[in-house]
Amino acid sequence: MQSVKEILSMLNESDKNEIENMLVNIGTPAVPELVEQLQVVRGLTRGVVAMTLIRIGDSSIDYLKKAAQNNREFEWVAQYLITEIKGSKAA
Repeated sequence: MQSVKEILSMLNESDKNEIENMLVNIGTPAVPELVEQLQVVRGLTRGVVAMTLIRIGDSSIDYLKKAAQNNREFEWVAQYLITEIKGSKAA
């Protein structure tokens, strides 16, 4: 299985939806690395990572909370994604 970082490195070569779907298909096992990447990547890559975490859903929440505790600058991003995850369940 390819790592999250390897899959994200293909982003310039592939359609962003295809990359996002590949990551979502990995599911919960990808969440720790996705949260880590979200704190360092920018631009299109960051958007794909964020959307992937939202689509994976509830299993992302604890990892986002933990990352926010360890990185105060990341706190607003984590809170936003958690709100989106919880909101998407209500829809």
